[in-house]
Amino acid sequence: MSKEAKQVIVVRTKYPDKINGLRKIRTGKLMAQACHASTSWLAGLVRSIIENDKKPNLNEFENQWVFGRFKKICVGVSSEGELQEIYEKAKNAGLNVSKIVDAGLTEFGGEATLTCVGIGPNDPDEIDKITGGLPLL
Repeated sequence: MSKEAKQVIVVRTKYPDKINGLRKIRTGKLMAQACHASTSWLAGLVRSIIENDKKPNLNEFENQWVFGRFKKICVGVSSEGELQEIYEKAKNAGLNVSKIVDAGLTEFGGEATLTCVGIGPNDPDEIDKITGGLPLL
């Protein structure tokens, strides 16, 4: 295979603040949310194996991801709308995609908040059609 499997983590970098308009969240919280986005696909795979008690049917990029290298790229968007739009595009393209919604227990005043989207592992060319223009974090 000439292409290397890829995963892109799309991170929302700004959040509403009732007093100051927009604000950033703590770096540790941002990192935890990105980790959730990155591991969501693999956690789903493990759950599927346990529940079905059989070997999963992986495509070439998923197989490479499990048994090879872990290529990840982190990019950012500033709004919930942008993040939701990227999620919908990836979903409609048939890519592995997960939406991460924080429960709001520590950072968002008790409100569930969309923080990240994980896309992949998939063909890097297909992911780049959706995320290629986004700035790296």
